[in-house]
Amino acid sequence: MASVPLLMVEDDANVADTLASRLRGNGFAVTHAASVAAARKALDAERFDIALLDVGLPDGSGFDVARSLRETSPETALVFLTAYGTPEDRIHGLELGADDYVTKPFVFRELLLRLQNSLKRASYLRQPVEATRGVVRIGQARVDFARFTATTGSQPHPLTHKECAVLKLLVERAGTAVSRDEILDRAWSADEFPTSRTVDNFIMRLRRLVERDPANPRTIRSIRGVGYLFEAADD
Repeated sequence: MASVPLLMVEDDANVADTLASRLRGNGFAVTHAASVAAARKALDAERFDIALLDVGLPDGSGFDVARSLRETSPETALVFLTAYGTPEDRIHGLELGADDYVTKPFVFRELLLRLQNSLKRASYLRQPVEATRGVVRIGQARVDFARFTATTGSQPHPLTHKECAVLKLLVERAGTAVSRDEILDRAWSADEFPTSRTVDNFIMRLRRLVERDPANPRTIRSIRGVGYLFEAADD
């Protein structure tokens, strides 16, 4: 089986050497960059299935690398691994399209599961489905699944792979109720300890983006005792 190309951006040489060795032993072809400049050079030379980014770097931050990834390779799964674990940093990472945010110190097995689940989502999103080709209207938003963006008015918003995975599942099953369990299975991993409430909170965030009136949703409807149903716009 071919190794999975992974870009690791980490400026601590000891951490990078140890982590790269363990990742290579688990099926990843690791390219290491210790700075923003080195990461951008690597991105110019190669496409990666997944990127693992530290935030604090000598010539900028992992957020700068994430922006470059969003522009050049939005299909690349993105995970932050950093000592910067404040809520503001997590939110900023998610706003840039990160799939996950793992703080140091960490358990390698947990990190490996997070990477594998991010790759699983990315693989699902690459599967061609007619309903999600091109730009898809979802409520007030125009969603481009290929570029992982949702545009409302003239303002584009980056979407995480997790957000795209949930939207894609709902659109594929338009007019049919999708259970919370199926949504959890598609977009979350067991090690994240998700619950039905996790799905409900996630849908609330998506509604703020796609619904004209999130308090009275017409596009992503709740189906009592089951889950959620996507209704295509008729106006």
